[in-house]
Amino acid sequence: MTNALSSSEDLSIQENLLQLATQLGHPLDRASIDRLYQDARDLLSHVSPAPMTLARVAGTLLVYHIQDPASEELQWFKAQIEQCVDEEEVEESIESLHRVDGL
Repeated sequence: MTNALSSSEDLSIQENLLQLATQLGHPLDRASIDRLYQDARDLLSHVSPAPMTLARVAGTLLVYHIQDPASEELQWFKAQIEQCVDEEEVEESIESLHRVDGL
């Protein structure tokens, strides 16, 4: 499947990633942002996500990159996204990161 994002949506997401990195106190250069964005697109290439879903995945990758780019959690997250069969599952995977279960 191909992702039908317009170039303005691509640029908007990338600009937001740049701003978010700066706000988090870890400004990144354009090349790093481009790599994170491309990683997100690659992870989602099988589901044709909406721009918001792509932005959420890219933002999650950014946070993992800032915390520890070689972390096991990052690899787990990528594996989860690659296994999702549709955009709804991607969104559920992202939401599960923020859920605190009392089990």
